Amino acid sequence: MLNGKRVIAVIPARGGSKSVPGKNIRPLAGTPLIAWSIVIAKQVQEIDRVIVSTDDDKIADVSRQFAAEVYPRPVELATDDALVIDALKDLVCTLKAEQESAEVLVILEPTCPFRSVADVRECLSFFSTDEYDCAATFCTAELNPHRAWRINGRRPEVFIPGAIPWLPRQQLPEAYQLNGAVYAVRIAGLMVSSQSILFGRIGAVKMPRERSIDINDPIDFLLAEQFAVERSHA
Repeated sequence: MLNGKRVIAVIPARGGSKSVPGKNIRPLAGTPLIAWSIVIAKQVQEIDRVIVSTDDDKIADVSRQFAAEVYPRPVELATDDALVIDALKDLVCTLKAEQESAEVLVILEPTCPFRSVADVRECLSFFSTDEYDCAATFCTAELNPHRAWRINGRRPEVFIPGAIPWLPRQQLPEAYQLNGAVYAVRIAGLMVSSQSILFGRIGAVKMPRERSIDINDPIDFLLAEQFAVERSHA
């Protein structure tokens, strides 16, 4: 619990990955990818329940092996075009029907395995008062938006008017991107948000790039495997 409020961790893990078949249960340094998120969630003392939301029986079986609860995700909420927020809202409705009274939801994407317990707890620390509605983890942006371009017909234009893309990195404004490792939200606000998991007053937690690896394709998996091996030998 967190200041008397029940906290649930949800790991949304649909099957059917096209870029890396069986991605969520593929071994990473000998452990199924989804298990990395389950293990961390189990170590956060403020979290009362760890739930995997999935449409895939194999993911469900592996999740149970690592002591997570499993709730089935409706097929229509597990397509390539489905929004994660809709699956979360569906799960919350199911839990409320079961008399679950949790007020805070922690969302852990299984494709971001290197978050730490401290990262999760720092996101939750924003809920010690009523000042914030949600929080998320960020890392330095892969491409500073001041170096981005759009192509209008055959003419390139800087994406941000007035930007000077060839300035040295040190002279560009700092830019960050969501890394997908941790989201923490007040459930009441999530249920009235339209499409965004983040809403209202947002808190930010910075994570280093090396722990922000987000596995979306085979190259990401190779990079994650190498980092996991090097970390285990550190």
